[in-house]
Amino acid sequence: MLIDVITLFPEVVTVPLNASIMGRAQEKGALQLRVHDLREHGRGKYRQVDDMPYGGGPGMVMRPEPIFAQIEALKTPQSRVIFMSPQGQRFDQAAAHRLSAEPHLIFLCGHYEGVDQRVVEALVDEELSIGDYVLTNGAIAAAVVVDAIVRLLPGVLGDEQSAVQESFGESGLLDHPHYTRPAEFRGMKVPDILLSGDHAKVATWRAEQALERTRVNRPDLLKRES
Repeated sequence: MLIDVITLFPEVVTVPLNASIMGRAQEKGALQLRVHDLREHGRGKYRQVDDMPYGGGPGMVMRPEPIFAQIEALKTPQSRVIFMSPQGQRFDQAAAHRLSAEPHLIFLCGHYEGVDQRVVEALVDEELSIGDYVLTNGAIAAAVVVDAIVRLLPGVLGDEQSAVQESFGESGLLDHPHYTRPAEFRGMKVPDILLSGDHAKVATWRAEQALERTRVNRPDLLKRES
C-alpha cells in the first residue's frame, strides 16, 4: 500500500509511523509511506500557506494553491484523497478495513481554521474525524488513522488472528481481559479457568467477559448489534 501524507508538520507523522510495527511494515514492503511538507509549495520568501478568512473571524485558513499543487502532483486514478477534519465522518474499525483495501491513500492534514472549501469540493473524496473534539492539527489524527489501517494489511502483524480477536473485531465486542505471568501478584490471582488447560471453557469464559466488558464500557455497541 502507498500512503502519502500532506501536512505542515511532517515530524508529527514520521516519528510514530517509523517506529515499532509501522516501521517494520515499511521494512517488509507492506507500506510505502511518503510525508510531504506543504510549505514546499508555499508562496513567497516565507513559504506562506495561509491567509485571513473572507468575511472575517478568528484564525487563518489554508490557501488552495499549495494544496492543489501538492495533491495534483501525487494523485492517480487509483488514489483516494482523505481530509482529516472534525466535520468528517467518524472513523471506526469498519472504515479501517475498507480503506486497507485501497492501493493508494492521500491524507490531507488541516491546520488553523481548516482549508479553503474549494479544496474539499474539488479534490477530496472523503472527510474523516477520529472523534468529537478538535486537535491542534490534522497530522495527529492522520497518524492514528494510518496506524489503524496499516496494521490490517497482510503480514504486518505477527499473528494474523490479532486483527480478528480484538476489540471491534469479528464479534463486534470489546476484547476480553488478558493475563500473563506471574499467576499471583500482590494478592491478585489470575482466574483459575485460564490455568485449567480446558480450551473450550477458556473460550466460553472469554466470550462472557467480552460481552460483560462491552455491556459496562460500551453498551452502545450492543444496541448497534441488536
